[in-house]
Amino acid sequence: MTGQSHDAPWQRPGDAPEPAPGRPAAARLVDPEDDLTPVGYPGDFGTTTVIPYQDPNQVVAPAAPTYHVLDQQEPLPYVQPQPPAQPVSTPAPRHLAAEPTEIDPSEDYERQHAVGRRGTQHLGLLVLRVGLGVVLGAHGLQKLFGWWGGQGMTSFKNSLSDVGYQHADILSYVSAGGEIVAGALLVLGLFTPVAAAGALAFLINGMLATVSARPHTFAFFLPQGHEYQISLIVMAVAVILAGPGRYSLDTNRGWAHRPFIGSFVALLAGIAAGIAVWVLLNGVNPVA
Repeated sequence: MTGQSHDAPWQRPGDAPEPAPGRPAAARLVDPEDDLTPVGYPGDFGTTTVIPYQDPNQVVAPAAPTYHVLDQQEPLPYVQPQPPAQPVSTPAPRHLAAEPTEIDPSEDYERQHAVGRRGTQHLGLLVLRVGLGVVLGAHGLQKLFGWWGGQGMTSFKNSLSDVGYQHADILSYVSAGGEIVAGALLVLGLFTPVAAAGALAFLINGMLATVSARPHTFAFFLPQGHEYQISLIVMAVAVILAGPGRYSLDTNRGWAHRPFIGSFVALLAGIAAGIAVWVLLNGVNPVA
């Protein structure tokens, strides 16, 4: 008994079977399904994906959404940056920078307008300025035209010569005209520091002239005193230092509201001019 098939020719045990005609000797039976690529085979490099066969007539339920790590990454924890800690030896800043604050233009205007309102101060400056200007202008008109019981130009020139002034004929016109111009500027409130400085120079010369006419008898109260001339000098100094006020033609100039350096300059100029005219044109010691 042998394991040979009945269809195969007989041969001795141990002999190699003869190859069938038309078939190589090394040929063997191969299963055709062995040539198919198994499902899920990754390939040589792990990048090939084989899609399995699906029957188009078969109803397939929609696949559930898959989670992919690269598509939905969890955010990394965020750490709020902290300022570096200051060393113990470094003191902390005492003052912080103030943030700019927006100022409402209407509030700023109201504040400046409220500061500009000073009650009756400007009205008082108007009365002071006009009063001094009217007195000076009236004196100038008395000397120039002899109005209101004045002495006139001839008598005024003779009085200047008697006191000791040189060039009395020119000085009389300059003095009378200067008082009229200074008085008019004070009433109008125009070029007030200059006008008040000129008035101060005239008043100083007038007081020195009356003092030199009665030496050794300097008194303050009238009728032999000089209180009237001193009062006018004080009024001129007050106008120079305080300014003309709002009710004047100088209202838009700085010296009308906040006089400072210019007022001191005008005051010193007025005093210096009065003393210089006396020294250069008279030269007499008024108290000697």
